[in-house]
Amino acid sequence: MPSIRLPDGAIKEFPGPVTVAEVAAAIGPGLAKAALAGKVGGKLVDTSHRIEADADLAIVTAKDPEGLDLIRHSTAHLLAYAVKELFPEAQVTIGPVIEHGFYYDFSYQRPFTPEDLTAIEKKMLELANRDIPVSREVWPRDKAVAFFRSIGEHYKAEIIASIPAGEEVSLYREGDFIDLCRGPHVPSTGKLKVFKLMKVAGAYWRGDARNEMLQRIYGTAWAKKEDQDAYLHMLEEAEKRDHRRLGRQLDLFHVQDEAPGMVFWHPKGWSIWQQVEQYVRRTLAGHGYREVRTPMVMDRVLWERSGHWENYREHMFTTASENRDYAVKPMNCPGHVQIFNQGLKSYRDLPLRLAEFGACHRNEPSGALHGIMRVRAFTQDDAHIFCREDQVQGEAADFIDLLQKIYADFGFHEILIKLSTRPVKRIGADEAWDRAEAALKAALDAKGLAWELNPGEGAFYGPKIEFSLKDSIGRVWQCGTLQLDFALPGRLGAEFIDEDNTRKVPVMLHRAILGSLERFIGILIENYAGAMPLWLSPVQVVVMNISEGQSGYTAELAAKLEAAGFRVEADLRNEKITYKIREHSLQKVPYQVIVGDKEVAASQMAVRARGGQDLGAMSFEAFVSRLRGELPQGASAA
Repeated sequence: MPSIRLPDGAIKEFPGPVTVAEVAAAIGPGLAKAALAGKVGGKLVDTSHRIEADADLAIVTAKDPEGLDLIRHSTAHLLAYAVKELFPEAQVTIGPVIEHGFYYDFSYQRPFTPEDLTAIEKKMLELANRDIPVSREVWPRDKAVAFFRSIGEHYKAEIIASIPAGEEVSLYREGDFIDLCRGPHVPSTGKLKVFKLMKVAGAYWRGDARNEMLQRIYGTAWAKKEDQDAYLHMLEEAEKRDHRRLGRQLDLFHVQDEAPGMVFWHPKGWSIWQQVEQYVRRTLAGHGYREVRTPMVMDRVLWERSGHWENYREHMFTTASENRDYAVKPMNCPGHVQIFNQGLKSYRDLPLRLAEFGACHRNEPSGALHGIMRVRAFTQDDAHIFCREDQVQGEAADFIDLLQKIYADFGFHEILIKLSTRPVKRIGADEAWDRAEAALKAALDAKGLAWELNPGEGAFYGPKIEFSLKDSIGRVWQCGTLQLDFALPGRLGAEFIDEDNTRKVPVMLHRAILGSLERFIGILIENYAGAMPLWLSPVQVVVMNISEGQSGYTAELAAKLEAAGFRVEADLRNEKITYKIREHSLQKVPYQVIVGDKEVAASQMAVRARGGQDLGAMSFEAFVSRLRGELPQGASAA
């Protein structure tokens, strides 16, 4: 007689083995209809799963995070079912859940067209409306291999053949379609109501360029239509805000094949860069950081001692000279330890905070490069804090305060935090990792911050806190990090004299706020859709005359604004004022000053704010006061 304990503590007794679906029905018809799966003892199972002994059970519905993943996973299989219905000769391969949706890879004799996607989606809706039951079957491995070979599914047979001999595999059947899958799945296709196919892309079988190029169909799936509508709207907004398109439109930067993954900054884009860098530099100086500069290229021996050569070699650019091997630095930390090692340090010198706008290079795959968001050459707002172990929590707390201030000044107020713990590939003793992870957890808890655990995603030398910011259309960008390192300073010979006159190895905190300046500027461009706040705008004010008679006064106003510390352009061209206004509006200039005879006579200016807002006439002093009022603390006008 199984005794089922529910999440609210209630107990349900049954006379014999019972399925998850039967338990849901016993609780109520509403739950029976909503049930997608169950969690038995914390393990996700199908609603058809039989419970034969006492167990803890939670019914999973579309309202649960696991429910949404189930919907997306099952929709991937529905996609494969529809493709096989319409294109029987297509071979199915794999179809996992990804963020916001799913994909499935197919081998087919010709490329799928947009018209094909429309037909496939229509067939998926038809299959969903038929509410076809989805059932799980368990087969011996060899029987499954023989079956898939017999129906021409050679990729699926290859996947199953890689499973050890003698094992069993689970298959899921819906109608005439059967597929290999660990599951679980929704109980029937009728549970899949909200989905959309997005695009087709190429993908090599098993991710190996030596294998066949497959066709990957991407889709999105949701529990509610309004959620999908919101997501699709976000995608539309994201396309409008694409930093690559805006970079061309606003003449900020470009990339080209002769320097893959490296950015050519144009004057306006470099102006934004300088505002970001100088603001961060001033802010760090006010928090006890000392700026340094380290070499771009260093001997292989140093990278071997630091552990990078063994653990990070595939991401590093290398070179050689005079029978010595060198690496172009992928990160700044070993160089900062070399600066720390110059001269004997005392506990009185700690904490020592060394900062660098360090130019780094990483050998990213060419297919992963994306505008200025994912590059090979980038500059980090990097810093390393050398301290005693008892100073870690205070330094971490101060850093979190600093990070929150800087993000707020850039317009980001919602920050998501994760604690990433030890990866499989790492250096250092487990005892040191235990202390490091505990210290970062204590720092977060002491600040009263909400955070999630991110197991196994730490750096190879230490755990880290990851700070992600949410932009104006709801996207999340991971930018800041705080990494606690007990290993690297000792490997590179860093020591200090402690109060008891003994030599000790300092703890090293690796920290960045923006991450890379290239990527952060890309995020800013997309967050603001190119309409940067006043303090970041390459041109803050454009002053323009209506006719030739106001040219002198227009140039005089522009010069005065420039002398007051603002970035100004004077547009004295012999063009219609409506043409000038439209052109500078497209360039997203924050303020346009228009000068006609009336403004000259009154020694004033007519001001238009970005977006077309007419602020009317105002004096020079009133306008400057307005401009200065928009600058965040710590930011300069020019």
